[in-house]
Amino acid sequence: MIPDLSGFRSGSGRLKGLRCIHTHLRGEPISQDDHTDLAMLRLDLMVVLQVDQRGIPALLHYAHLLPDNPQKRIWHSFEPKPLSALRIEFLDLIGALEDEFAHSYQIKGVKDERDRAVLIRVATSSKIRAEDSLRELETLAKSCKVEVLDSIIQKRAQIDSRYVMGRGKLSELVIRCLQLSANLLIFDQELSPAQVRSISDFTELKIIDRTQLILDIFAQRAKSREGKFQVELAQLKYLLPRLITKNTAMSRLTGGIGGRGPGETKLEINRRRVKDRIGRLKKELELISRRRRHCRSKRAKQGIAAISLVGYTNAGKSTLQNALTKSNVLSKDQPFTTLDPTSRKFRFSQGQEAIITDTVGFIRDLPKDLVAAFSATLDELKKADLLLHVVDVSDPNFKNHISAVEKTIELLQLNRIPIVRIFNKEDKADKDLVENYCRIYQAISISAKNIRSLIKLVKLIEPKLLPGAKKVEYLPGHTMEDLLLQNVI
Repeated sequence: MIPDLSGFRSGSGRLKGLRCIHTHLRGEPISQDDHTDLAMLRLDLMVVLQVDQRGIPALLHYAHLLPDNPQKRIWHSFEPKPLSALRIEFLDLIGALEDEFAHSYQIKGVKDERDRAVLIRVATSSKIRAEDSLRELETLAKSCKVEVLDSIIQKRAQIDSRYVMGRGKLSELVIRCLQLSANLLIFDQELSPAQVRSISDFTELKIIDRTQLILDIFAQRAKSREGKFQVELAQLKYLLPRLITKNTAMSRLTGGIGGRGPGETKLEINRRRVKDRIGRLKKELELISRRRRHCRSKRAKQGIAAISLVGYTNAGKSTLQNALTKSNVLSKDQPFTTLDPTSRKFRFSQGQEAIITDTVGFIRDLPKDLVAAFSATLDELKKADLLLHVVDVSDPNFKNHISAVEKTIELLQLNRIPIVRIFNKEDKADKDLVENYCRIYQAISISAKNIRSLIKLVKLIEPKLLPGAKKVEYLPGHTMEDLLLQNVI
């Protein structure tokens, strides 16, 4: 049995400073278990000394880990030699080896202080779908300023209840992380608290899942008071069931006069504080929701129509709102740029006004806690007179995006509201393909960056919001195109 090595040195880019030398009594070479221990414990060297029936040393087998290399080799095993014929200075060998690990770590770690991650997807269905999902996870990770070093897909009949991907594959993953100097594992599925604890104990690396990554992105993007409240609420709901580590050393009396026993443990105090904070955040968001309802009722009394933009994240909703209303809402080519709903006025040809509201983008498997936390924001959708479903038609996975958004719309019970499907970014896709897609999906194609392409959109939505509208006769030089460009239509 290998003893507890927690007292020995450890860290990224470093070996343990220990060599394991042991015997095999039946003449076996270095085994798979030996290689696994070599990697998992980050040993300097694994040595097997064979002995004959008389107990006299025979052949010597030894192996060491390898830094990152083009062949993706994990370790190097030397040809076995008799102990008497060994002519290697082990200290020089191990010193040179650790210098290579340290050099690789300095290049990847010192010059770049970002987290260095390996992405993992355990697929129980289509591998193609898993690859698409992993590419999306990579986009999310990069937008969270994480350096993605590698991506791994494992096909399994079912998810391992403890380690998600199986102990053997996890061992190989730890070795790969050692080679790449990775310090973070991101799983493309939601992990249970027990799975996070088991994988973290096994790998000694930071572990996060898809939900936590999305929450981190939201935390970075939130600017307004409401947005920060919503993100904090979602994070605390995610954290609460994961407060599982007991620390009896920090137990203390909190009961006051007449109190008995050790009082509340630190864990119980943390849970109570989290629950109290969740209660306060819910009250704050309820006040914000009331103010929004009041504003909506005022608009309804004035007869102002409400249009809401929905769609997959990074589909171009903010750009479309800016183009229609001549506003300057922040829009970037990255997921979840918009968290706080923004409303702008839009004027039709007969002078009627409408409010166009941009809301947070949807994504596949949107965390339930996040949907609940953003209920005040998503209430804007429920009172809309028309939904504009914006789709990035240039994205190869736009069909899956449409499906994900429609599932979310159904979850939020928005099916009763009329929906217009808009294929955005037509300038980045093949024209004939876009026309075919429009016929199949009963959609209209535009480019939000080309204002002239929005004329057909305005012609389409005007009669839906203003059913009694008469055909407008424009003066010479004052066509719909001119009025749209002047933002008076």
